[in-house]
Amino acid sequence: MRTSRIASALTTQTACPTRREYDSLSATTDQGNRDEPLSRDLRRRAARQKGATIAERILLAKTVCLKRLGPGRGDELGAGRFFGNPKVTAEKIVDSWADRTREAVKDLHILAPQDTSEIHFATRPGHRRGLGPCGHGNAHGVLAHVMMALDADSRACLGLVHGQLWNRPGLVKTPLGQRALSAKESRRWVETAEQAKDILGQAAMVTVITDREGDIYPIWARVPDDRTHVLSRVMSDRCLVGEKKGVTLHTVAKRFRVAGRAIIRLPARPPERPARDARVAIRFGAVEIARPVNEKDRTLPKSVRLSMVEVREIRPPKDVEPLHWRLLTTHPVPDVAKAWRVVSWYQGRWPIEQLFRVSKSQGLGLEDSQLHTAERLLKLTAAAMKAACVDMQLVQERDGVHGLPATTVFSKAEIATIETLNPTLEGRTEKQRNPHPDGSLARAGWVIARLGGWNCYGHPPGPITFHRGTERFNAIHLGYTMRSPPKREVRID
Repeated sequence: MRTSRIASALTTQTACPTRREYDSLSATTDQGNRDEPLSRDLRRRAARQKGATIAERILLAKTVCLKRLGPGRGDELGAGRFFGNPKVTAEKIVDSWADRTREAVKDLHILAPQDTSEIHFATRPGHRRGLGPCGHGNAHGVLAHVMMALDADSRACLGLVHGQLWNRPGLVKTPLGQRALSAKESRRWVETAEQAKDILGQAAMVTVITDREGDIYPIWARVPDDRTHVLSRVMSDRCLVGEKKGVTLHTVAKRFRVAGRAIIRLPARPPERPARDARVAIRFGAVEIARPVNEKDRTLPKSVRLSMVEVREIRPPKDVEPLHWRLLTTHPVPDVAKAWRVVSWYQGRWPIEQLFRVSKSQGLGLEDSQLHTAERLLKLTAAAMKAACVDMQLVQERDGVHGLPATTVFSKAEIATIETLNPTLEGRTEKQRNPHPDGSLARAGWVIARLGGWNCYGHPPGPITFHRGTERFNAIHLGYTMRSPPKREVRID
């Protein structure tokens, strides 16, 4: 019987010789400081383990509802106390996002899309839960700005990079044009990109990608350097240096010749837009944008030289908004091949939209949370974003197409347990043997899928199968790591 084979394998091998502790909401392990006084060590260890347990349960249960994160009332209360702990902050959780990403990006060209999503929570007059206004002021919630890392060649998601979460205290009366960047929410585009430079320091090259909202002059003037580029869709019509009167950024592309035509795939954007193909023409050329006259920071350079790529749909279908992208980038675009590559890189921002969908109504149900304060909702949002990213990584690597290592998602202790389980889940036929190389995320995913009930035939495992398998693996791994007492010296001063 498979159950007895698993139990036998776990009792005869030592995958985890010592019990390890999880570091806050990340999946890394830490042996602790043996020279630290015992009482302080125990308190810190308990907090880290509580954070790891809650993060795992969010991922496993596919929900952020505290009542559904554990079997008993104690689990619900424990999660509530964790998010209510003043020492646990949303900023610290966001800082932990990149614990595994730093190593995963080594020597790669990284696409770093960033975007903002509003997380709306149900409120009523007199009980706003401390939440500020969102949208046009008719909803209340928090805002999450997230950057993720993708391999530019394979488009594999390597993890989250950094971001910001905030709750609006109210409406700002000072007009936008009279405020410095430090007093605007738009500063998040520049600050997140600058923070990413250190996190992605081992990457060969980084291309920061933003949608139209991120098209602000400071990001062009401050972020680019020798290994960091910016790519954004144009929102603002800008004055150009060296052009005739009346020639602006929105009109200059008319003089660029059509360099080629192609069909590009537009993914679905539920619920309003199905996936479709669009036949487009491409133009490109060099431009030099001028510093806006109303820019408050006069230390920024007076102009920035950029490349512009315009993609416009040819004969679009009826009742469909035609595709028209004006893209600006710090990458040089000497030929049409590089222009198409820039378009392909810009399409790399779509996974971050999927991240927001997974975290909200189509995945973890973040907007259904009933936590009572804005501070706790901010912490919950930070944890949910990390869990949603891990969910995406497991599904995308089920066939091993990206060749990601298992350490992208799992700790070394968990990988050891997976390798112990692997032979107990393999069958006699070739199809029932794990075909993926040792240490790969695909190999670990194969084990998780088998635990979830996948029989190695028919359709590949989907999110539900991975969910069931991960839940079962978590129980096996937790029980196995608890079988051996901690092997460490204890000092009592």
